[in-house]
Amino acid sequence: MLKIGYIGLGLMGKPICRNLIKAGFPIVVLNRSKPAMDELAAQGAQVASTPAEVARQVDVVFTNLPDSPDVEKVVLGKNGILAGCHEGLIYVDNSTIKPATARMIAEELAKLGVETLDAPVSGGEIGAINGTLTIMVGGSAMALEIVRPVFEAMGKSITHIGGPGSGQIAKAANQIMVSAQMVAMGELLVFAQKAGADPSKVVEAIKGGSAQCWTLDVKPQRLFAGTRTPGFKAKMQAKDLNIALETARELSIPLPATALGSQLFNAMVAEGMGDLDNSAVISILEQLAGIKLQEYH
Repeated sequence: MLKIGYIGLGLMGKPICRNLIKAGFPIVVLNRSKPAMDELAAQGAQVASTPAEVARQVDVVFTNLPDSPDVEKVVLGKNGILAGCHEGLIYVDNSTIKPATARMIAEELAKLGVETLDAPVSGGEIGAINGTLTIMVGGSAMALEIVRPVFEAMGKSITHIGGPGSGQIAKAANQIMVSAQMVAMGELLVFAQKAGADPSKVVEAIKGGSAQCWTLDVKPQRLFAGTRTPGFKAKMQAKDLNIALETARELSIPLPATALGSQLFNAMVAEGMGDLDNSAVISILEQLAGIKLQEYH
């Protein structure tokens, strides 16, 4: 069985590791803060002190980190994964980062014969806990087949998109759609209430028609219950939209609706709401409309 290294034990990384342990994979973990490592060590994981130390001990090393500079530092920096590379190692990145950064890292590791998969995930904390993540993979098809049993312990949908960086392109596209849905849901709820209709009844009516989507199936019930905790943090949504917009600017691609969504999520961060769920973007719309969404218990 493959021995796995996992670096980054946050909202997503820790439950992913729990599922890998349950599936029987021997695992070495590393995180900036010690409590997450201690928790997984109690469940059977080994712990390491540097990314290089993790890489030396395993067949496949994963990262799940906040942004492109974090991944670049952990892979290429002092005592990074690069320093612990060995023949046969496969590097997999579950982070959401710029496609250009994913390609650059793949090129650097390829010089040492290391295969790289950029494999961002979608499904939020619940998907990570339940092992039902959607995994979008860029890189070698051969490396994917080696790692597939590990992915199957993490997620229910595994799609090979293409070469290096293409998994990150797919994730950026995913976040474009997620942003649009979250903003549209917030708008329709505020619109319905301020125009004089029961927003819970409006949702019940329209989600059975052409407006049906995962966001309407799952998120309104949480908002009506007054629950705005993540989920998927708004500050990460803002970061992901920035990745999409930066890439679009580099390639002269117009993304006008995404730019608007980005401004709303940036406003959440500026208002100190970055740790709330991305569905809580309705909070900005509530401020602008001068109302508060009714709660239903």
